[in-house]
Amino acid sequence: MEETLSVTSNQITPGMIINLEGEIYRVDSSVKVTMARGVPFVKTKLKNLITDEVIEKSFNQNQSVNEVKLNQRELEYLYLENKKHLFFDIENLEQVLVDQEIIGAKDNYLKEGIIVNAHFYGTTIFSVELPAFLELLVVKTEELDASNPMSASNKRAILETGARMEVPMFIETGDIIKVDTENQEYVQRI
Repeated sequence: MEETLSVTSNQITPGMIINLEGEIYRVDSSVKVTMARGVPFVKTKLKNLITDEVIEKSFNQNQSVNEVKLNQRELEYLYLENKKHLFFDIENLEQVLVDQEIIGAKDNYLKEGIIVNAHFYGTTIFSVELPAFLELLVVKTEELDASNPMSASNKRAILETGARMEVPMFIETGDIIKVDTENQEYVQRI
């Protein structure tokens, strides 16, 4: 069940999720503006959670705004099906299709069985969060450009999910490595 709270524009803070004319936005910034002559107002930058469009919107002081509380549920990744990702909702035991636009570059780290946190409003998914760290198999390694002196201590690895990243020279095909999914970096060999 989705929850909507009525708040005033003076209570708008960055990170808050609001419903504006039927669209769901995350508040990226909020500034209270007081002018020598004129009525104070709240100036915001809002990011549409479906389209990623960023808009600027001003609210009158104490204007009513609908804050939205997104529901978070755990989903288990199953597989890619016709440019949509199929997940299993652990709570209600239903299958959920998530558009590639919502997943974005995170698909580089999706493999069967990975548990993600999904943020819902009603039946619409707005975001999917990967675990902070994953253990993934290195399926291939390749040397970097030898003319670059910075590449002397690293080489490129291709992981079981298709992700590519730089790893230390001692990492070999068949190794399992720990990956920081937020920074998309090698952490350690397992």
